[in-house]
Amino acid sequence: MAKISPLMVIPPLVFLGLASLFLVGMFRDDPEALPSARIGQQAPALQITELPGKALFDDETLRDGNLKLVNYWASWCAPCRVEHPNLEALRAEGLPIYGINYKDDPDNALAFLAELGDPYEAVGADNSGRAALDWGVYGVPETYLIDGDGNILLRVAGPLVQRVIDSQLRPALEKAR
Repeated sequence: MAKISPLMVIPPLVFLGLASLFLVGMFRDDPEALPSARIGQQAPALQITELPGKALFDDETLRDGNLKLVNYWASWCAPCRVEHPNLEALRAEGLPIYGINYKDDPDNALAFLAELGDPYEAVGADNSGRAALDWGVYGVPETYLIDGDGNILLRVAGPLVQRVIDSQLRPALEKAR
């Protein structure tokens, strides 16, 4: 019988350990996995520009007395396509949504909205990414629930899929109302 060297056992054990960590991480449903220091604070001042042909919104809009979503998105973002029908459904339910187009070509952004529909009350462009830095955006898509006073109540990093809407957004909306 051949003798098994300890060096032959180490790589499979390391592989199994890493595979186990990845598997646990994939099924972890932790809404605070990417916590935001902005929760409970005023939304940062907007530093956005007009997306040609679209209404622009400002800081006063965020403090208009109504609940709303602010959604960071881009035409080059595949998860933004995934969440888009859910944004349209939320708007159809009467929830105002304001979009911030992140580091995108304006023509591509407008083509994205023309193709998939425009769920936004108004849209601004963050060409430099400065506004996203101020808000603490990790990447697009990212969505914030804002109360009528302009306070951030919830941050969703990643697409607004139905599971996230049901487990995080709807409870936050109910609590805010």
